[in-house]
Formats: sequence, structure tokens, C-alpha cells
Amino acid sequence: MNLNYTVTDRFLMYVKIDTQSDPNSPTCPSTEKQKNLGKILVEELLAIGIVDAEMDENGYVYATLPSNTDKKIPVICFCSHMDTSPDCTGKDVNPIIHKNYDGKDIVLPQDLSQILRTAEHPALLDQVGNDIITADGTTLLGADNKAGVAEIMDAVYQLINNPSIKHGDIKILFTPDEEIGRGADKVNLTKLGADFAYTMDGETRGHIEDETFSADGLKININGVASHPGFAKDKMENAIKIASDIIAALPKDTLSPETTTGREGFVHPVSITGGMESASIQFIIRDFETAKLKVHEQFVEDIANQVVKNYPGSTFDIEVTNQYRNMKEVLMQNPQLVSYAEEAIRRAGMNPVSGGIRGGTDGSRFSFMGLPCPNIFAGEHAFHSKLEWVSVQDMELAVDTIIHLVQIWEEKG
Repeated sequence: MNLNYTVTDRFLMYVKIDTQSDPNSPTCPSTEKQKNLGKILVEELLAIGIVDAEMDENGYVYATLPSNTDKKIPVICFCSHMDTSPDCTGKDVNPIIHKNYDGKDIVLPQDLSQILRTAEHPALLDQVGNDIITADGTTLLGADNKAGVAEIMDAVYQLINNPSIKHGDIKILFTPDEEIGRGADKVNLTKLGADFAYTMDGETRGHIEDETFSADGLKININGVASHPGFAKDKMENAIKIASDIIAALPKDTLSPETTTGREGFVHPVSITGGMESASIQFIIRDFETAKLKVHEQFVEDIANQVVKNYPGSTFDIEVTNQYRNMKEVLMQNPQLVSYAEEAIRRAGMNPVSGGIRGGTDGSRFSFMGLPCPNIFAGEHAFHSKLEWVSVQDMELAVDTIIHLVQIWEEKG
């Protein structure tokens, strides 16, 4: 397409706004500063002619680009999240454009120890001649997911300014708190009014993801036996040590994030809290096959049983919480969602690659809330780190893909 793209300018502005979410906050959004970006997005949408753009009290931004066709078309939503990860600071982001990338390692200027090495990031080698955007080495960049936000905003801008491109009603949704697993918690799907959706939150150009992990949280609560340490012989059963023994009994070469890939699931301890009398271990349990979650959870329970047998005065219990499920289970019932996206990617000049995410997206939750929602590439790489990067050209290809996709939905109407 011969478009006057605005995606890069938008992206460079958005990443400078600190929108880091906070898993320890009970509010929605978890940080009020996420609304700073939401307000700007509403202002920009109103300025380009989207009359119903608004942000609600929970920080969700809703807007509608009305249909310009006489055909009856399903209402399609494009969604991205505004928050950035708590794993790495997003304050005072200084984006840098490395123009006409030469294929060499990129040293980030404000921390020379931060080096984007092609040996560790081979996707860089597909970007030779393109323009790479990074932060300066002291923060994350925020391409996850402000690349997606900027791409949706630019696509809407292009559609408004090119009315010859026919489309049905298009809904825009920007969410808070996706990075802490709450992106779908307060969304109003009735207000949104979409039939189907796409998140723009994927990695490599040309990719569409129609499958995620299924996910549970598991918590082991341990009750030990307290005693004064000076008189503890044959009495004390230290809950901290019991928790440590359970962790130590986990397999070293399998069933963990650091030893699995592809479609392999895992059990992953993420925190230990407590003291001598009582302690808790938090796990996340992941697998593409939902039924295997129970297998992994039983495996952890069996380990706990074996360990606690050595502490006859101690007990434990296990709490399991449903986090999200593999969206493939829903998307299989709506195959056109993925096939239309694949065709849009082809029309944008790429070879589509469909697959799964070793994680989850807002689309996982939306799909089981009645809004089927696969995930399209946004071009973001090395997310949640100071080495995060995206290319200008990949973001422009994502804009093209959105535009082709709405045309395909109109053509099929």
C-alpha cells in the first residue's frame, strides 16, 4: 500500500508515557498513570473523527469506526493493551531509531552492557536495511504492546482518510493491566458490541496465533510445628524447610520453563512466603492441553505428599484457581477468523505463519467470554527487557494487515 504512515510517530510518543502496571495493586487500572495514555488516545480518536471515543472509570478505551458499506458485516474489534510489564522499568523511555540496520550487534548507548546480539536475537538478521527502534539501555521500550496500539491507531486514521476502502463497523478497544493478567477483568463486552476480535500483540511479522497455553494457579499452604529454637529438638517442623524440600524435589531436567519448549507444559514455582509455623508456595501450571493441567497438578501434590510424610506433625492443603484456557477450543468453531487473517497477511506481502503462544493474551480470556479473538503480529521482540525492539517496517506491515483484513471481511459479507 502507498500510505502516509503515522504509526512510527505515534509509537515514539506513546512509549514515552509510563504505563507500567502493578500486580500488587488491588485497583483497576492497577496504576492510575495508565489513564494518561488512555486520555491521549481518546483525544486523538476524537480529533480524527471518531465521535464516540471514550475512556471508562477502569481505564478501558472504547471507540467505533462506522461502516461505509451497504453490506451486513460482522462487527470486528481490534484490541491492544496500554500497560507495560512490571518486570522492567518503563519510566523515562528514550526511544532510538537505528536507521538502515546493517546486521551487526546493537550496543545500547546509555548502558554499554546492554547489547542486542544477532547470535541471541536471530530475528534481527531478517531486518537488514530496515529501521530498528530500541530504548537506550536503561528501560524497556514498550513495544509490548504500544506497537499494537500505534498500529491500530494508524489503521483507523488510514481508513478514515481513504473512504474508498470498504469495511463494516470496526470497534477499537485498548485495555489496561494485561501484563498482570487482568486485561479482561472489567471489560464491558456489551458496550463494545463486537462479534469477533483480533489482538495486535504478537511477535514476528506474518505470524497469527490461534492457540495459547491453558493456565491454572496452584498454591500449597504448609502448616508446620512451631517451637522455641532453644528447645526445638524432636519438636520443631519448620514450614520454610518443608517448602524448600518441595521445591528441591521438583525435576531438574523437565517440566519447568527453562527445560521445555514447543508444546511442552510446565509447573513453575513463582514465590515462597511465610515463616517457621506456616508457609505457602505459589505455582503457575501451563499446558496446551487443558486435561494435562490436572496431571501436572497431581504431580505437584504427589511431591508434597512425599515430602510431608517426613514431617509427621505437619499438614498441607492445595488451592487451584482457573486462570485462562487455550483459545483454540473456541477458535476452532470460527475458522474464518484465522483464514481471513492469513489472507490479509498474504495481501500485505508476507507468508502467514500460524501457531501457538507459550503464554496467554487478552484474547484467551475474551474468547471464553464470548468474543473469539486470535492474536496477530505487532512486530515486538525481546519484550519485558531492556533489549526490547521493533522495526518501523514491521509496524507498517501490521497496519497493512489490519486494512486488508477489514476489506476481506467486507468482501465476504
